[in-house]
Amino acid sequence: MPIDEVRSEALGLLQGAADKAKRRGYIPFPPTFVIAPEDADGPPPLARLVQGGRGGRVRLQLYMCITMMATGKPYDLRTPPSPNGWTRMLALDRKKGPRRVASNLKWLADKKFIDLQPQWGRPSAITLLSATGDGGEYTQPREEGRYVGMPVEFWTQGWVLELSPTATALLFVLREALGGHSEPQYISTTRRQRYGLSSDTWTKGRKELEARELLTVKYEPQGSFYDFTRLRNTYQLTLERLNDYPPSWS
Repeated sequence: MPIDEVRSEALGLLQGAADKAKRRGYIPFPPTFVIAPEDADGPPPLARLVQGGRGGRVRLQLYMCITMMATGKPYDLRTPPSPNGWTRMLALDRKKGPRRVASNLKWLADKKFIDLQPQWGRPSAITLLSATGDGGEYTQPREEGRYVGMPVEFWTQGWVLELSPTATALLFVLREALGGHSEPQYISTTRRQRYGLSSDTWTKGRKELEARELLTVKYEPQGSFYDFTRLRNTYQLTLERLNDYPPSWS
């Protein structure tokens, strides 16, 4: 079906935001946003963001858009969209959207992912804080070395609006786990546990990414000639798919 007016407007706003921020290539996120250290007591920030089902969608979309839009120190948005503006950018219901945006911005602030500074007669300014959610200063992931890059087309082609928070989280996880490998890779159970996603979440996200032609999962033998060989799932992403609109939009 053709892109409707609501999604068409949202795409235009997302593309305009990326152009204003001069974003090209990959938007960097620190690995610690996606995967917890081996000695961590709880799940990593990404898993915390998507917890709560439907409620996780808007806060994850907001966080991803703020991260994409905030470039250069102090990584803030002095003139951010209003709740109505965010509603249009995220293609939300026009009546309920502003309230959902306001409550999820507050959630992000309460959990120390962002800082909100009230401004007279304008929406509160937004400053990114550390992606670990500890309230520390935000640092550019590229300056820290390794980072998890999400193609800017994830925003500009509307995938941020299309994918569920479950599928988005798994896409991040697989970007971190597979690194630069182009061939199918196995992910160990121990490593999977560090991402903080339940088996049910992993399965749902996997099926959605496969249905959107972003992921290929194969059942392949693992182990050398001298080892006990098992058949295990291997994962291979097709990020080129992000260059097109989501299948349901065309």
